[in-house]
Amino acid sequence: MSTRATKRGRGAPKTYTRLTHPLVRDSRDEPFRRATWDEALTRAADGLRAARGAFGMFSCARATNEMNYVAQKFTRVVMGTNNVDSCNRTCHAPSVAGLSAAFGSGGGTSSYEEIEHTDLIVMWGSNARFAHPIFFQHVLKGIRNGARMYAVDPRRTSTAEWAESWLGLNVGTDIPMAHAIGREIIHAGLANHAFIERATTGFEEYAQLVEPWTLSLAEKVTGVPAAAIRELAHAYARAERAQLCWTLGITEHHNGTDNVRALINLSLLTGHVGRYGSGLQPLRGQNNVQGGGDMGAIPNRLPGFQDILDPDVRLKFESAWDTVIQPHYGLNLTEMFESMEEGSLRAVYCIGENPAQSEADSEQAIRRLRALDFLVVQDIFLTKTAELADVVLPATAGWAETDGTTTNSERRVQRVRKAVDPPGEARGDIDIICDLAARLGHDWKYADAESVWNELRSVSPDHYGMTYERLEEHQGIQWPCRDTERLEPTYLHGRLWDPDPARRGRLAPFGLVQHDPPVDLTDEEFPIRLTTGRRLDSYNTGVQSGGFASPLRRGEYVELCPEDAERYGVVVGEEVRVSSRRGSVVAPVWVDPGLRPGLAFMTMHFPDEVDTNQLTIEANCPIAGTAEFKASAIRIEKLPVATIVR
Repeated sequence: MSTRATKRGRGAPKTYTRLTHPLVRDSRDEPFRRATWDEALTRAADGLRAARGAFGMFSCARATNEMNYVAQKFTRVVMGTNNVDSCNRTCHAPSVAGLSAAFGSGGGTSSYEEIEHTDLIVMWGSNARFAHPIFFQHVLKGIRNGARMYAVDPRRTSTAEWAESWLGLNVGTDIPMAHAIGREIIHAGLANHAFIERATTGFEEYAQLVEPWTLSLAEKVTGVPAAAIRELAHAYARAERAQLCWTLGITEHHNGTDNVRALINLSLLTGHVGRYGSGLQPLRGQNNVQGGGDMGAIPNRLPGFQDILDPDVRLKFESAWDTVIQPHYGLNLTEMFESMEEGSLRAVYCIGENPAQSEADSEQAIRRLRALDFLVVQDIFLTKTAELADVVLPATAGWAETDGTTTNSERRVQRVRKAVDPPGEARGDIDIICDLAARLGHDWKYADAESVWNELRSVSPDHYGMTYERLEEHQGIQWPCRDTERLEPTYLHGRLWDPDPARRGRLAPFGLVQHDPPVDLTDEEFPIRLTTGRRLDSYNTGVQSGGFASPLRRGEYVELCPEDAERYGVVVGEEVRVSSRRGSVVAPVWVDPGLRPGLAFMTMHFPDEVDTNQLTIEANCPIAGTAEFKASAIRIEKLPVATIVR
């Protein structure tokens, strides 16, 4: 049985050790005990069998494409439901929804290489230097090659230090900023009307929509000087090639999809999409967030982003899988948690995710997980979510212990190769899922990960040309790859530039989105705006990155600007109480001059010490289901006896 070390004091993370044996508990009130694989899988199969019709799958954005493919197939074929989702819902579901609405495809439109050969980079709501350090190396090459970079972010981040200009907007005012940029481009005569007429729809309505957003009004709402907004508008429109990149600062809002559409509008207005060096880049925070969605581990798409509502698509998969696929969308992650509250979702199979600590309003998430009739967790560590389970199944790590593929932010599918054996009795994810499927009446015989991949290729045209041999030969291939003999361009939507309307296909509509301020309003009781994000040295809920010394690591802090620290009379290391309308935590202070008065910053990296998600609000984007992690209202209280962290 796995054990976890006790907390070593403030700033010291809880250490997680590998799961090496299956665990079961005889009742929710009793502790786990070690079990054989046969007992654990039998218990799991019995619990899931009883929940057909009230079942949900949480699949894993860190595991391979092949695992995600088998997990969603298990959900649809074995359990007869489309209730499957992953942490894509927590971060980039608005990107997928927004890009799909505009272009019919939910992937970023460019390659990493293109960022090195562009003329202008707009980094919007993204501290890429910390959150996407590999991608940021390509950004630095682009800057060295002469590209100019603008950073649009409430914080003056480490990324903004490399920018020519930092536009520090108020949290939740991205749409006013984008609309003001669009209006200025139109009024300055810089819109690409040839592209607009050829490739888009809804321009006149868009022009009317943004007309009220003058530079002076945008300055009042966003807090960014009108001159800075104008400068960015002209620079973006005049650039021969421009890349617009964003991350969770855009998506983790109650109107995240609208935020994404507002940015896409700027690319349609200027023609900065569908050409080499010009495009839209949603930067993914984990190794296979893109791939999980591509493999169908989402409630509304089958593998290859094929719509479940399309009867021809369903017929193809029903024939391939010898099953009947439900002709409606399933529940996304947010809706599954709501259904737990209602009692209509009674069992969950959670693979490699830790929603007990990663969901907004985490205390509510834990309460809902505890209310389930049955919870199976398949993971490499005994996470907080696993501690709530009835059965825990020890799996292999998704990189060094597993064969398969993953798909990164630029849609590049790359091979993953097994290098070491897993510890103890841990087994591969695919083997575990298939063993459970067999106990529930479905005998899937996959010889290896490649056989799973070849089945995926047979049903997903975008992946058809990607054999393992070709992936090795080219050191990864971007989708779409529909031919086994040739590769397609590194960028998407080049068809929009085709002079032949027949080849141009579906036109890209402008998104008519309105400004909608954050749900959790600041007031006299909660006067500080809390935004959350990532740091360079830590990873998600800290399970994989905690428990060791690091010269970078300082644990969780509530970061304040110097003015607010002075106003509250606190110094670096002094503990304060941080409270929202949902809960409170105690955290030491860090002073960051990159913050402006009235803005605080925290992460979710250290929930065993400071559970930041007790503070965040479950206000969800109605289209994508992503919560508003980036805009909570809090208050700071100085504790009676200060504790200084040395």
